[in-house]
This record gives sequence, structure tokens and C-alpha cells, in this order.
Amino acid sequence: MQAEYRQVAGVAQVLPSPAVALGTQGAAIDWWLRFLVDPAPSVGLAAAGLRSGRAPCIRAGGELLGELGVIDYRTRQLASVEPARFAHRDDEWWARVSYALALLAELYRAPRVDGSRLMRLNPADGAAQLLALANADEVADLVAMRDLAVKRLLPALPPGQVVSGSTFEGSADLNADADLIVGGMLMDFKASQGGRPRSDGTRAAALSRADLDQLLGYVLLDYSDAFRLDAVAIYAVRFGHLQTWPLRELCTRMAGHPIDLALLRKQFAVLLRR
Repeated sequence: MQAEYRQVAGVAQVLPSPAVALGTQGAAIDWWLRFLVDPAPSVGLAAAGLRSGRAPCIRAGGELLGELGVIDYRTRQLASVEPARFAHRDDEWWARVSYALALLAELYRAPRVDGSRLMRLNPADGAAQLLALANADEVADLVAMRDLAVKRLLPALPPGQVVSGSTFEGSADLNADADLIVGGMLMDFKASQGGRPRSDGTRAAALSRADLDQLLGYVLLDYSDAFRLDAVAIYAVRFGHLQTWPLRELCTRMAGHPIDLALLRKQFAVLLRR
């Protein structure tokens, strides 16, 4: 499977400069892709990071969420973003917003944040200072990855309901959320550069066992099959390649024999709860 994946994915189309912080960049393009595909994505993870109080960015993050129109000041509830409202904004704004949301979400996810760029902010700083934390190389890299996704990803998506940042019944037992579900296909975005550079400087795509286990873990967390998943996929962001696998065929191939998915889900729930 790994050899097949490398062959069909080809070589990386967008490679970052040394000035790009790869971890945060991967999370940032994740946000931008959600805005492209989902008409009403949630920014709950970023809001949770902001509420953690782990960085001096309460005012800056609050201003940004307010600008995105996700804070209902009457009910104090968090609403979804409506990307269509911001269609007139330029690419740099989208890139910087996506990067800022990635930084805020790291406050929720990362065990340590003392090296976060958010630590450069002062409590009195606002959204402008937060949006300035992405450097010019990161903005250009995000725009290039977005352009590639518009050409390669969007036309290949199946029709059907879109849910980004999906959580599952089993997320109460194992804190996990998937990048995107579209029409019964669960997708994970990977912004890796791929394998080591070849002699000509190109890089081949890499598919790890952990990547596949992650996809199947999400599937098993859907204990009651609420999402009616029938396929899983990886979109290799820097390669512009969408690799899809019919779910039952993938499970059979990895197990070496047909499997009972409903039974596996029950066993997975018991395992996690123990």
C-alpha cells in the first residue's frame, strides 16, 4: 500500500522555505481547507485554546473571533463561521486568519506552549498583532497550498453533507476529531513534505502505518455508525493528491481477511473504557 501510494502521489508540488514553522503551518492549511469546503465550520478548538488562558492573547483572540462573527454577545454562545461573508477578503487575510486560528488551537492541544509565537503578544495587543505573527514566507506557502487544493481537491470531492472538525460518539472516551467528512468519506489532511530529498531535490510522498491507523481509529470511534462512513481518504496537501480507499476493502486488506466492522467498534469501545 505504501509503494502504491508513493507512485500515484508523485512528487511534492509545494515545498516550504526554512522560515516556515511546519507544525503550525500544517494546522493552518487545515483551517483554510475547512473554510473552502464547509459552508459553516466551527472554530471551537481555537476558542477552547483561547479560554485556556495559557498565553497573553485574550484580547487579541477575542477581537479576531468577534471579527469572524462567531461570538453571540447576547447568549455568550459560539456560532459557526460563514466563509461566504468574507469572500471579498484577499488571500493574505485568509492565510493570516488560518495561521492565527492554528496558534490558538495549539493552546488547547499542545502539552507545552512556552515556545508559541503567542507569547510574543502583550495582553493589550489586538487582532492586528495576532494576525501579524505569520511571516511572509508562511503566508506565501499557505496561498500556494490553497491554490493547489482548489485545482486538485475541490473537483474530486464527492457530493453530500459536509462536516469539518468531526467528533464521534467515542470522542468522549478518546479525545479526537477528524478533519473532514464529505458525503460519507472521512478525510485527513497531511501537510508533510514527504520523504528525504532525492538527488534532484524532489520528495516522494510518504504513507505511514500511523496514518492509516489514525483513519481507522476515527472510523471505530463512530460506535453507532452515525456518519454512515463508506470510504476514508488522505489529502496530501503539498502533493495535491487525494487518495481514497473504500472502507471495507481497506479493512479487509489490512487485516488479511474480511472483518465485522460493527463488532470491532464494540470491542474498541470496551478497550478504551477499560
